[in-house]
Amino acid sequence: MSAVLNLPLVANRKLALLGTGTVGTAFVERYASLQHRGVTLPSFSWLANSRTARTCEQAPAHELAQANLATRGAVTLQPWAEAEGLQRGDVVVDATASDEVANWHEQWLARGVHVVTANKLGQGAQLARAQAIADSGQQGDARYGDSATVGAGLPLLSSLRALVAGGDRIHRVEGVLSGSLAWLFHHYDGQRPFSAYVREAADAGYTEPDPRVDLSGEDVRRKLLILARASGIALRAEQVQVASLVPDALAALPAADAVTRLSLLDAPLQHYWQQANEQGGCLRFVGGFDHDGASVGLRVLPRDHPLAGGAQTDNRVAIHSDRYHAQPLLIQGPGAGAEVTAAALLDDVLAIVRR
Repeated sequence: MSAVLNLPLVANRKLALLGTGTVGTAFVERYASLQHRGVTLPSFSWLANSRTARTCEQAPAHELAQANLATRGAVTLQPWAEAEGLQRGDVVVDATASDEVANWHEQWLARGVHVVTANKLGQGAQLARAQAIADSGQQGDARYGDSATVGAGLPLLSSLRALVAGGDRIHRVEGVLSGSLAWLFHHYDGQRPFSAYVREAADAGYTEPDPRVDLSGEDVRRKLLILARASGIALRAEQVQVASLVPDALAALPAADAVTRLSLLDAPLQHYWQQANEQGGCLRFVGGFDHDGASVGLRVLPRDHPLAGGAQTDNRVAIHSDRYHAQPLLIQGPGAGAEVTAAALLDDVLAIVRR
C-alpha cells in the first residue's frame, strides 16, 4: 500500500502531476496508453491535488484514485511547492485552474524545473506574472509548455510565435475560442431551454466546473491575453471588454446554488436567438484583439462568415498580419474536452524530454 508522499531527493528526472480532476485523469489515462504502446516516457514520480500528494509506487491510475478519495478539508500548501519537491530538469504538469499553483510557475522555471500547463492563470492573468514567466524561461534552460492553455493543443500559440519570430507583425486576431460556447451555439436552436444545453455540455466535460466561468466570457478573456502576449502585444486584463452572458442574479449566487438556477439564462438567450434568426444569421461567442484593445461577447454572424463554420467544440481563429493581409490565416479544430487537453499536455512533456 502506498504512503502519502514523503518527498526524497533523487538524482533522476521526475514527472509530477498537479490536479486530479477530469484533465488530470485523462492525462494519467493517456500516459498509460502511450506507455502500453511502447512510447518512451519520463518516470511518473508523484501526483497531487489540493488535499494530498502521493508517490507513484503503484500504477499512476491507482494513486490518482487514492488521491481523489483523500479527505476534503481546508486547502493548505502541499509538499509539491517546497524546494525539495521539484529539482532542476524535473517536469511538473499543472492540470489545475488554481491561481496559487500558477503563482509558482515563475519560481519553478527559475529553479530549472520545466512547466507544462493547461492552467491559463499563468500567462492569462496579470501582465506582470506573464512577463515574469517569460523572463524566467529565457534566463535558464527550463521550458514552458503552454499549448494546452488555448485551443486544447491546436497550433495557435505555436503559429503566432513562429510568425513573430519570422518578422511578421500581427495586426488582429479574432475567433471562437471557447470550445464549450462553440458547442452550445452550434446546438442551441431556440426550441429547448438554453440551460438544458449548458447542463449537457457540463456533463460532457466541455465547461469549467462552474459553467459561469465560460458563460461570463472570463475563460475567453484569459485566452485572448495569452494569444495577444504571444503576438508581442502586452495586453492588460482591463483592456479586454467582456459582455457576459450571465445575468446579475445568477452571477451573485454561490457556485453550489448557481447550478440549480441556470434557467435564469433561458429568457435572454431565447431573445438573442430570435434576433439572429430574424437577421438570417447565427449566434457565435467571439473574442478578438488588435493593438488598440480587445473584446469578448456574443455576435450575430452571417452563416457564411469565416467564424461561423466548424462543428461541435471547434475553435475557429483568424489571424491577420503583414503576411496574411488579404486573407487571414484560419486555424480550426476541437477546442475543448479533457482528452484533447491531456494529449496537448503530454505532447509538450515529450517535446521537452526529447529535446
